[in-house]
Amino acid sequence: MTLPIALDAMGGDHAPGDIIEGARRAVDEYGLDVTLVGVPERMGDPRGLEVVSCSEVIEMADEPGASVRQKKDSSLVRAAELVRDGRASAMVSAGNTGATMASALLRIGRLPGVVRPCIATLMPNPGRHPAVLLDSGANSECTPEMLVQFAHLGTAFVRTRFGVVDPSVGLLSIGEESSKGTPLVKETHELLRAAPGLNFFGNVEGRDLVPSPVDLVVTDGFTGNVALKTLEGAFRFVLQNLLEALDEDEVTREAGRILMPYLVPRAERLRPESIGGSVLLGLKGICIISHGSSNATAIMNALRVADEMARAGVVEATRFAIRPDQEG
Repeated sequence: MTLPIALDAMGGDHAPGDIIEGARRAVDEYGLDVTLVGVPERMGDPRGLEVVSCSEVIEMADEPGASVRQKKDSSLVRAAELVRDGRASAMVSAGNTGATMASALLRIGRLPGVVRPCIATLMPNPGRHPAVLLDSGANSECTPEMLVQFAHLGTAFVRTRFGVVDPSVGLLSIGEESSKGTPLVKETHELLRAAPGLNFFGNVEGRDLVPSPVDLVVTDGFTGNVALKTLEGAFRFVLQNLLEALDEDEVTREAGRILMPYLVPRAERLRPESIGGSVLLGLKGICIISHGSSNATAIMNALRVADEMARAGVVEATRFAIRPDQEG
């Protein structure tokens, strides 16, 4: 019997309305089992879904560590505890990112041997499975050894999630040559090249993120988050300008009517809502972090991702990647 997914109904710019709507759609369209975690009097109609009650909410502006320690009956903390206690297969939240990571780390816990969990984000990669960027925001300061561990976690994730036998690993830098980059990048390059069990491709540049020549791109959380937000902004800019160009006059509007059936599916693949959320790798359970602006579609897809990861056994795969002696 599959355990339900614990969804923080109070987290996100559009909570609780879009969060509950996304959960209802995930149940109706994908047949998922979803449990809402929230304050009943602030949630409104739960749309027939099971609710685990709490009395507190960690707001977007709250300090992550302090709020998790002080608001022990918050929706985020209770969702993490459901995973910890074996009552949920995964947790999903579009709330305060730092607090989501803190609650997952403190309540679910790290896998043995993991120095720091990292955020793995899927990036569109036309013609093949998505590429993975990690760390995309969990750790702003990293050591070379941490980046190598991220590569091992990401390799296990890609192998399990997408069935790639020997995933290729790229290191984000300012040039392809091993001599390019910061001291962190150059030292990490040498460690990755010598690391057993990794298919190290070499350095990749920012222009190689979409599309990517590798299965996963490793970097520190500060650089990864900047790169990710830059891509999101660039996608929005290009799409907005394209739409404006197709509405200049009657000629361009006619061209738009012809092109739209071909453009819309491609544009949808670039929208963050189609991905749903990122996964915090290195934990004893599954935690999906969704964008704060997530709408119902994004939440529905985040729940789908959580379910796929639980069924694929990603946690056990990453456990073995870090501690091969712990298999089984």
